[in-house]
Amino acid sequence: MDRAGANPKRIIEQIRTKLKIPAAALQVPIGAEDAFEGVVDILSNQAIYNRGARGEDIVYGKVPEHLVEAVSEAREELVAMLAEVDDEIGEMFIEDTEPTVEQLHDAVRRATIARKFTPVLMGSAIKDKGIQALLDAVVRYMPKSTEVQNTMLDIKNNEKEVDVVPYSNQPFVGLAFKLEEGKYGQLTYIRVYQGRLEKGQFAYHVKSGKKVKIARLARMHSNSMEDIDSVGAGEICALFGIDCASGDTFTDGSTQYSMSTMFVPDPVISLSLTPKEKNASNFSKALNRFQKEDPTFRVHIDEESNQTIISGMGELHLDIYVERMRREYNVDCVTGKPQVAFRETASVKATFSYTHKKQTGGAGQFGRVEGYIEPIESGEHADKPQEFVNRVMGGTIPAQYISACQKGFMDGMREGFMVGHPIVGVRMVLEDGAAHSVDSSELAFRLATFYAFSEAFKATKPRILEPIMTVEVSAPIEFQGNVLGTINKRKGIIVDTESQEDYCSVVAEVPLNN
Repeated sequence: MDRAGANPKRIIEQIRTKLKIPAAALQVPIGAEDAFEGVVDILSNQAIYNRGARGEDIVYGKVPEHLVEAVSEAREELVAMLAEVDDEIGEMFIEDTEPTVEQLHDAVRRATIARKFTPVLMGSAIKDKGIQALLDAVVRYMPKSTEVQNTMLDIKNNEKEVDVVPYSNQPFVGLAFKLEEGKYGQLTYIRVYQGRLEKGQFAYHVKSGKKVKIARLARMHSNSMEDIDSVGAGEICALFGIDCASGDTFTDGSTQYSMSTMFVPDPVISLSLTPKEKNASNFSKALNRFQKEDPTFRVHIDEESNQTIISGMGELHLDIYVERMRREYNVDCVTGKPQVAFRETASVKATFSYTHKKQTGGAGQFGRVEGYIEPIESGEHADKPQEFVNRVMGGTIPAQYISACQKGFMDGMREGFMVGHPIVGVRMVLEDGAAHSVDSSELAFRLATFYAFSEAFKATKPRILEPIMTVEVSAPIEFQGNVLGTINKRKGIIVDTESQEDYCSVVAEVPLNN
């Protein structure tokens, strides 16, 4: 609420229209921007102020006179919204009966747990206002661990689903959901789903089968920690010195259960990453650690360009990791657009007749190949990016050298002669040749085929193939013109457009390099 132009009504309306989620405010702000003082709780009809250096002192008071009408209207709106998603409030709304404070609290909780309603609260993190009310709402309206049905997989029983029993007298099952590098080494955050974890006991890493001793247990309080002896079901703790990754399951060894794998969405953006110093020893160390911490952060080496490619959920996501590499590992990196994998191909048929002859004083090299190369139909590229056909008759090329000829053809396909990218969609037909009883060898025929292919390919009117991607864009209807303009600017071709209520969907084919 301390931001310039803060307007909670507009935000709530956007939640309803853009996200299609029923939402209503539980509070009315007292002032806004620099004049933000506190909030009014609509349900209890009390003003809440935060006093003290960090807002730790909560002061309750009467609703300011100039907000009495606004609070009354907000309460009516809240009851009307709850009446649409909760049967009990709906009946009272029809009978024109005023619900009590407890009935409203219970209705908000039921609708929130059922994911039919989103309560909206207000505050300022910078000025420490409204924070306690938010935490109270989390405790009051969110489900307890015993009210949520979680499942795990029984590894011994063909990964059959088993319900989690969230009680401390059951066998221990915990999930490592977050990793953090601290001054004591790797800090692993574990949520205990079932059973109890105690200091000094042994835990089993389900994925690796290793047994680890819990030497220290800590409960985290923001940036401080409290040493504890045990944690029960539903609690979160931190462990030290445990080698694992995010999403790994730990048990007490009596069971072979694994928590259901978390959903990891596909990356939406990729960047090439290059350290400024070639011998950056911490470069790979940082990338390995970040991948263990965050399953949505992925790293691979492009086979063609040998670039290190990082992928994630957005530009800001990747920028944060690049900055962390600089700050935590002293590795300055340069990011850029990944190189596009172009291809080269032939347009017309071309014949070849090439003799490879080399005399070195002793046994020389001799090999002669004849035939032609031709383009493969574009529809066959996926199944046959290249094809070698042997039509040699009469043994003019001994059978033991045919495989060498094929290797020479594959050598030529590996790197094109225009821009250096691989060649696809070419068929080489070997029809005739000649061999020498002394000077011919596998190397001679391999080189003869390679040079014959390179000469013939240049005569096929070669062209460069650019990858074309099918792109589907969903956006609010008011941005349809901007989306179409951006696609046209990137040399895309609009294939289909569809409008549904407030959103439009555009399908296009766009060159990957743009």
